[in-house]
Amino acid sequence: MTTFSKKIKERISNNYYLFIIFTNIRAYSLYYLNRISGYSLEKRRFYTILGYEVNLRNPKTFNEKIMWKKIYDRNPLLSVTADKYEVRSYVKEILGEKKAKEILIPLLYVTNKPETIPFDELPIPFIIKPNHYSGQYIIIRNRSYDKKGIIRTCRKWLKTPYGLEKLEWAYQPIKRKIVIEKLLLENGDIPKDFKFHMFHGKCESVKVFLNRMTNRFTCSFDHNWNCIPNKDSKQTEKPKIEKPKNYEFMLEYAEKLSKPFDYVRVDFYSIDGKIYFGELTHYPKSGLIKSGAALSNYEPGKCWSIKPKYWEK
Repeated sequence: MTTFSKKIKERISNNYYLFIIFTNIRAYSLYYLNRISGYSLEKRRFYTILGYEVNLRNPKTFNEKIMWKKIYDRNPLLSVTADKYEVRSYVKEILGEKKAKEILIPLLYVTNKPETIPFDELPIPFIIKPNHYSGQYIIIRNRSYDKKGIIRTCRKWLKTPYGLEKLEWAYQPIKRKIVIEKLLLENGDIPKDFKFHMFHGKCESVKVFLNRMTNRFTCSFDHNWNCIPNKDSKQTEKPKIEKPKNYEFMLEYAEKLSKPFDYVRVDFYSIDGKIYFGELTHYPKSGLIKSGAALSNYEPGKCWSIKPKYWEK
């Protein structure tokens, strides 16, 4: 990126109205260009990043099937469970009120008007995030923070059609809100993140991350907690992750929550023996996972049978 381009990008980012206009024009333009061109832009992005052409007629690899899911899967529950607020109701429906209350992270506030956030009444620490977004959040650990800056960022989030340009349909029907939850900490740090990759309601692998905010990868396991070697990893030594004492409960919840989907990733945290539900993810890395990354050298595409309109059974 040239110096001039950086200055333009910075100016757009710093100007609220320019940011909203540019972001929306870009997202909708790329979306419609993809639609009228037979998804040529997304196919080109796939090839550029992964080095092979995506086959949507007969997808075989995990990444190809994620791409298929983005374009063709219209299971109504996708948008419900991709919504970081509405998914709480889904958890209650599937697991029951009592169990959901035990595992859902305490909700402190939800609004579509950021200026109404009662900052002084919120217990420290907490985390602020948009319900229709992935990877965006603000962590508050003490009373030293910029309220106006946070409100401005939240307003930007609410005006951004996240996932549209990447064809991630599940995020589009979501009614945008700002969600504020208690920040989970373990010994003062962000807790380990257990990501269950579920295919047709069955767990094929569990990925453990030391820090969910940085996605620092540690180990992969099968459903019986046998380590899955990552031959592509540059790490010579990996931290030993013991099987959580409540692992069987996490596995049970993951199976129940994933039952209506052909594939979904179910995330949990385990802190001092207590399970917390994280989120349901339908398009990990938007179907552009490189070898050696989040799914290591394990090929889960074989576990996934593509069936159009599987949700209408």
